[in-house]
Order: sequence, then C-alpha cells, then structure tokens
Amino acid sequence: MKKRVGYFCLCMILICVLFMSCGKKRDAKSDFVFKIGTANSSLCPVPLHVAVDLGIFEKEFKDAGLKYEVIEINLLDATNLVIAGKIDATLGLAGSLLPQIDNGLEIKFLNGLHTGCTKFYVKADSPYYSVADLKGKTVGLCGVQDSSTVVFQRKFNDYGYTAFGPDAEFKIAVYGLTDLPLALENGAVDAVGLHDPVGYLAEKNYGFRKILDTTEDEKFSQEYCCMTYVSSEVAEKYPEHTKAFVRAMLKASAFVQAKPFEAAELQIKNEHVAGDVNSNAEMLETYNYTPSVGLAKKTLYDAIDQVVDMGIMKNVSDKEGFVNEHFIAYDGVPDSYIYNDDGTYTETKVTKLVNKRL
Repeated sequence: MKKRVGYFCLCMILICVLFMSCGKKRDAKSDFVFKIGTANSSLCPVPLHVAVDLGIFEKEFKDAGLKYEVIEINLLDATNLVIAGKIDATLGLAGSLLPQIDNGLEIKFLNGLHTGCTKFYVKADSPYYSVADLKGKTVGLCGVQDSSTVVFQRKFNDYGYTAFGPDAEFKIAVYGLTDLPLALENGAVDAVGLHDPVGYLAEKNYGFRKILDTTEDEKFSQEYCCMTYVSSEVAEKYPEHTKAFVRAMLKASAFVQAKPFEAAELQIKNEHVAGDVNSNAEMLETYNYTPSVGLAKKTLYDAIDQVVDMGIMKNVSDKEGFVNEHFIAYDGVPDSYIYNDDGTYTETKVTKLVNKRL
C-alpha cells in the first residue's frame, strides 16, 4: 500500500513538472517581442506606415495574443540590424538583398509589396530610346550592388549583351542617388537609374525621358521590387509572430493599392515623409501595390534564375534549393487580400500583376 501511494505521489509530481515545463515554454513564446523595423523619410515603406497608423499591426498581433514592437531605423542599415538581433523583420529592395544573401545573410523573404519605384532616364534630346541603345555607353547608378544596377544588368542581358564582369558591354559610374540627375544633365553619363522620389522629381524638374519603368515593363511589372523579409532564426522559432507580421503587411499593401491618396495623407499627417500629398499620391498611383505571397516566390525564382546564369551570384549551385531556403510561406496566411470600401479585407489569390492605372 505504501509503495502504491509512493508511486502515485511520484506520478503526480512528474505530471505537475511536465505541465509547469510546458507552461514555461508557452510563456516564453508569448513573451517574445517581435521587433519590426520601419523607416520614415521614404515613400516606398508606406505599407509599414499604414500598418502602424491604421492599427493593423496592433490588431493582428493582439488577435494572436502576441507582442510586437515598432523600431525606427535607417533602411540602409536594416540587414546589419537583423544580423545583430536589433530587429526581426522589415522590407527591402529584393535586388539589393540578393548579393547579401549570396554572401551569407540569413533571411527569409515573406511576401511582395509593390512593383515600380525604379526608373531609368536619358535627357529629352538623347538619341537613346531603350536599354538596348546603351551598348558601350556610361550609365549612372547609385551602387554596384544596388537593385537598380541589378535591374539594368538583367534587362541589358535580355538583349544579348554581356552585362556583368570585366567584359560587360556598358560602363557603370557610381554617384550618390541625389547627385545622379545632375550628372545626367551635365553630360557626365548617358543614362541614369533612379529610385523615387528622386526619379519622379528629376523627370519633373529636368524633363528627362524614361527608357525603362519597372512598373510598365513587361518583364519587371510581374516582379516585386520591394518585399518583406524576416530573420531565418525568428521565422523558424516564432512562426506565429511572423504570420501576424505577414498578414498585417498584406493588408496594409492592399489598402495602399485601393487608397493611394489616403495612404499619402497618412504619411504626411503622421510625419513619416515630407512633401506634398498630391505629389506623393501621384507617385504611389504609378506603382502596383497588389501584394502576394506566391508571386513573391516567383519573383525570387525569376531573379535567381537569371542572375546566377549571369555570374552576379557566385555561390548558388542549386537555384531551386536556394529559393526554398530563403523563402517561407505559412499555412493560415492567405496569398493576398483585397481592401473593400467598407474597411474590411477579402482573402484572394493573385496569379498576375495587373496595373489598373495604365
């Protein structure tokens, strides 16, 4: 009888320890604070601004019973902050991130936010009318690994030219982004690649002529320039937090697509960016902010397939394996949302990016 009582007590103790252990694990996950990097002074991160200002982050994380924090950063420092664990997720230009991933950056892409925002210009009286005309010419760009450079190299390659390496059939001249319009105006370069709002303003102020617009181009209109990403470690350890982040960003981007003027108003009102509401809204209207998880993965496949063959990414031997390693999609997260006039969202699947404004 004493032995039975002893065994019973021992079992009860073990059960209590087990429940306490499980409780601690659950508490550890629920106590984790998911750190979201956001950036003011730039137009492109408008989904981040909208997600904060309209309480989309608040609702998604609260509904999941999870904690989050929004941290103001400089997007140029974002990957370093992810490596240091200062932030867990943010958004960035996919073309600029690929070379960093090739060199060991451990992140996973989550969803696409928008197309556009990168354009290439020549002077109004220039004899060049397409990227194909720039063989042997000098193109002003803001960095050898900038997304605008990768876009130009890929398009140049499409015409059958060598676009990368010592035998490249065009020359790169690196300038600060805001210095590029003056370099073109003064004849120091034959064409420039610009990100908005610098591109938008240069076109207005100097009368430059577009020769490539990533929103209108047949190739790049089907690829996202800006995508969300998360630390690989956080994606694996805290999937529910990451899911809440993805759902919020999908909804915020869908809102921008449906209400570009209202999104621009929010940015100005809450001092995320400077400028004029009408001008900012006009820029937002030129992009396609239709979000998608599936098309983001396709964007990654298409980009990797070409840049690896071109030699831009040297450490990728298995293209499909690379994409699967650096992209993650979760059950319970829709491919996309549509924003409705009554303020609700409808889940949807996007198979093709259609720019309704063209």
